[in-house]
This record gives sequence, C-alpha cells and structure tokens, in this order.
Amino acid sequence: MTLQILVSTMFRNDYSLLDKMNIHADAVVVNQCEENSVKRFEHKGHSITWINSDLRGVGKSRNTAILASSADVLLFADDDVVYDDGAADKVLAYFESNPQTDLAVFNLPSLNPERPEPLVGKPYKLRYRNCLKFGAFRIAVRRESILKKNIFYSLLFGGGAPHKAGEDNLFITNCIQRGLNCFASDMQIGTVAQEQSTWFTGYDNKYYFDRGALFAAMYGRLAKPMLVLFEIRKPDKAMLSRLKTQFKGASSLSSR
Repeated sequence: MTLQILVSTMFRNDYSLLDKMNIHADAVVVNQCEENSVKRFEHKGHSITWINSDLRGVGKSRNTAILASSADVLLFADDDVVYDDGAADKVLAYFESNPQTDLAVFNLPSLNPERPEPLVGKPYKLRYRNCLKFGAFRIAVRRESILKKNIFYSLLFGGGAPHKAGEDNLFITNCIQRGLNCFASDMQIGTVAQEQSTWFTGYDNKYYFDRGALFAAMYGRLAKPMLVLFEIRKPDKAMLSRLKTQFKGASSLSSR
C-alpha cells in the first residue's frame, strides 16, 4: 500500500513548508496563490506534487489534491500541522492492519490551550452522534473508497465558501451516509498549532445561520428536528432566537 499527504496552504513562495511540517512521505501540496502551475520533484526521497492555483476556497483545495493523488491512503493536512517522526508509516500500518476501515481520524493535540483538540482515548466507530468534532487535518481515507462513492468536499462550506465552516463535518457525514466504515483511532501522529481561526468571529447571526445550512446539508428533511435536539441539551433564554436563525439557514439551503 502507498500513502500521500494532501496539504492545503496559501501564498507559499518556496518549499520550506515540507520541512516545517516534518513531512517524510509522498505528498500533494495545493498552494492557493496568484499563479497556476504544477511542479514535481523529490524531497528527502519522496515524490512531491506541488500545485500552485489561483482558485480560492478550502473545498477547491482539498478536491484538487484528491484529484491529483494516486496513493491507496490519503492523509489530509493543514499547514499548521507538524508530524511526528514516522507518522506516515504509522497511518499506513493502521490501514494495513484494519482492512475494513475506509476512513479514520487520528490524534493531533493542539499547542494552543485556548483552542484544544478533543483527543480520542479509546478507539470507536464514528456515527452521526459522535463525528462532528474532527477537522480535516485528522482525517485519512482510502482513496478508492471515496472515489467509488463520489465523495468530495463541498464547495458551499469552509473558508472561501458561502457558509463559513462545517466542510469537514459534512465530509465525514457523507462517508457514513454512503456506507463507508469510519473509525476514531487513539493513535497520535503529530501536533497542530491552532493559533487562530480563519472563520470564527463569534456566536453571531451568521454563525447560527450557517449552522442551520450545515444541518440541512447533513440531514436533509431531518435538519430542523436535529437542530432542536442539539439545542435542548443546554437550553437558555436565547434558545428560541437561535433556533429561528438556524431554521432560516436550513431553509435557505433546502430551497436551492
């Protein structure tokens, strides 16, 4: 089996990111910048495909990397990740030892105490109720599995898209909905800086509107009941106002 790391980044002028991230594996890097070009070269004995693109949006970046990939296992990455030595080999060994697994999420502790990452203490199967807390940089997939089911990243959610976030939640949910076997592993493969969010500006109307749209994308006609179930876990005086905004977001997506 083979593995490639799929890195999404922006405005890089050189290849120093490969060393900064401690990448010791084949990789596809999508660098959203002001030009369009493809460069292939060797880095520490591994094949690198470096794609410069003037397209914008994290969904376009992830999809470009998927389409340019060729390995059996794809490990998604953000540019603030630093991998442990041997991380790629550990991920590949995990998939070799778990042939039933189509998607797995791994532990990458956050270095920012104000933005901690929820860590997996004991492996478990991902289901609708427990899959909404993992970012793309923790996800690895079998390439053939997602291509057979035509699963890609949404262009409606995430940085550079109409709705600020949720693209990773939607990706994992789509994998579950289409019958892929998805698991959370307790294996640590690196760390993530998580210095600041590129999309979060507070719990404002835009935040709740976008959450409503995300639930519509994930759950379809069950979006509004799911939003109610989500809110009544911690009810307060503002709950009805939040639900009203989220319902508007859900309706906006379902009417497209």
